[in-house]
Amino acid sequence: MLKSFTRNYEDNSTDAGFQFTFYCDVCNDGYKSSFVESQTYKKGKGLRGLTRGIGVLGGLVGGAASSLGYSLERGGDILSERFEGMSPEWHKEHEKAFERSQNEAQQHFHRCHGCHQYMCDACYNEDEGLCTECAPRQEVYVAKARAEAMRRNIDEASETATVWKGTIESKTTVCSTCGKPAGNGKFCNNCGASMEMKQCQKCGAKNAQTVKFCNNCGSPMNAPAPTPGKCPGCGTQNPPDTKFCGECGTKI
Repeated sequence: MLKSFTRNYEDNSTDAGFQFTFYCDVCNDGYKSSFVESQTYKKGKGLRGLTRGIGVLGGLVGGAASSLGYSLERGGDILSERFEGMSPEWHKEHEKAFERSQNEAQQHFHRCHGCHQYMCDACYNEDEGLCTECAPRQEVYVAKARAEAMRRNIDEASETATVWKGTIESKTTVCSTCGKPAGNGKFCNNCGASMEMKQCQKCGAKNAQTVKFCNNCGSPMNAPAPTPGKCPGCGTQNPPDTKFCGECGTKI
């Protein structure tokens, strides 16, 4: 049975030759070994059982991250089924090619003394002799911590920042005639009544069209407009803009 320096590998061998992919236990990036041509393939011997075994390629032990749970024993069974019917010469080639591929791949892998996993160069902290999960690189960890702190500071500052100083008003004008929302025009959207305000003839305050008495001074809204300069006390007509009656002294 084939036995790798790392259990996380995939046998990519075909009838034409041999090739293996070894995966990092940390990031699952793979290294594919050089292709070794099969001499028995060139001679056309011992190839009967290979074509129907090719279909299980994706399910080999250690092939991808999803197959890490397979045991080595199960992997051996699958390999046996896959290469059933191959000649002894082909199996010898396969074993030698696998050993050669391991020696080639080991140059790109390291074993962590903490968790005992095999990892690629990118996941290995060479200063500590451990994987980056057991001993993160200081400069990388510091940069990551600073970035996270910066994001927190930005989020905290954004919560108290004032980005708009306008006022939000929500006002619905109700028609005094039909009692329904009238819209923003000069006439009610529902009944067509005028939405213009009526001015009190006495104090000048604005009132709704249907109001009978002024909301500001209480004077009747249907009272005729006062004659400029006419005294409300004695009825004497004074010149326009007169503040007090010249006859009785009443305030106009």
